[in-house]
Amino acid sequence: MVRGMKSPPRMKTDLLITGIGQLVTAEGAEARRGRRMRELRVVRDAALAVAAGRVQWVGRAGQWTPAYGSPVMEVDLGGAAVVPGLIDPHTHAVWAGDRLADFEARSAAAGYEEILRAGGGIRTTVRSTSAASPEELARLATPRIERLLSSGAVTIEVKSGYGGSTAAELAALEAIERLQAEQRAQHGARLLATLLVHLPPSARSAASFAPNQSHSQARQQFLARVCGELIPAAARRSLASAVDVFVEKEAWSVEEAERIFATARSFGLAVKLHSDQFHSLGGVALAARSGALSVDHLEAAGEEEIRVLGQSSTVATILPGVSLHLGLPPAPGRRLIDAGAAVAVGTDLNPGSSPLFSAAAALGLAVRMNGLTLAEALAAGTVNAACALGFNDRGRIEPGCLADFLVLHSRDWRDLLYVMGANPVAEVWIGGRRRKRRPEKREEATERGKEKPQQTETR
Repeated sequence: MVRGMKSPPRMKTDLLITGIGQLVTAEGAEARRGRRMRELRVVRDAALAVAAGRVQWVGRAGQWTPAYGSPVMEVDLGGAAVVPGLIDPHTHAVWAGDRLADFEARSAAAGYEEILRAGGGIRTTVRSTSAASPEELARLATPRIERLLSSGAVTIEVKSGYGGSTAAELAALEAIERLQAEQRAQHGARLLATLLVHLPPSARSAASFAPNQSHSQARQQFLARVCGELIPAAARRSLASAVDVFVEKEAWSVEEAERIFATARSFGLAVKLHSDQFHSLGGVALAARSGALSVDHLEAAGEEEIRVLGQSSTVATILPGVSLHLGLPPAPGRRLIDAGAAVAVGTDLNPGSSPLFSAAAALGLAVRMNGLTLAEALAAGTVNAACALGFNDRGRIEPGCLADFLVLHSRDWRDLLYVMGANPVAEVWIGGRRRKRRPEKREEATERGKEKPQQTETR
């Protein structure tokens, strides 16, 4: 599924950006694979022309000629570096409650899967999120989206997955729809909704979900509702453009994921996969043979999975924030690229395993933890991340692309990945319009006394 590319506008220039010390971008709409991820165009003393919200021309400032008439407006950046707007292809930004008890428990050596089996972790978030209205979920998510946007993420995928029932999942998707409308009205981030089929009912929750059935029967009934109710409703109401499935020992099997994929495709939805986070169970092979847009996580991917992705059109999305926060081995980004794979990077922003609110920081972590070069990391967070979402009209500064770009504080683009503890992004431009910085809102304090602290963790 490819979304968005248009021919370069043949109309009067709206905006001319000059004084660009360095303009750095990948070129060409297809995902960068293998060593091609290092191929960037670096234009010094550059200029950029915009018409109708899209890039009209880019090159050396001395080569600009007003072929479309004098620009309506001209902006001089005073030598700052410019890069494409970042794409965050994997977030769980809609949730209620918090997981601070989990964080404290893990610091005392609580184990991940053991906790999940006990009904903690994500199930804590599911309980809080299921109890919240779409309005409340959107309100809670707004400052998270704003932080990602300030860090340079101009297109952000937002997943559901914390609902636990058809009604609660649809409420989460409705919250994302509200966020989309709010951001459009403010000329803010471009949001893309994905329906995540996250976890089946646990043995504990199955008793309330289907009290007269075994755990196995309750699981199959839940799956039937996903395929017979949830996906059709989300598709009919245009609440999601893709369906994602979590394949893991405590989640869904490959066979179950195949059934979900078939249903999603029958409704015209793209498919994605969470896979190989803790165990390699065949999810990568499923993603490759199914033509999934991306397969995400891959911390447990072995040589066979790396080989498969090196030969597949499916984008390998790595999430270094998870490895940092949970202490997991990083995904094999270096080996994936060396095998010829197309690698993208996301924040995986979520309350349990990656409270990472900066797309730029995620790219810096990919360099430090996953072995990417600086050029590869920029490609991973721009053109390849766009391809992981099915877009070919963003993540690059080329004629015809959306005029989404970042102005850095620095004259050197490498500061985007080098800086830690400060925001390297000075200005965010979306559709050729400079976004005004908004005062940062703090997230509302949660009522932590309502739930007993649990030794919990996961997404």
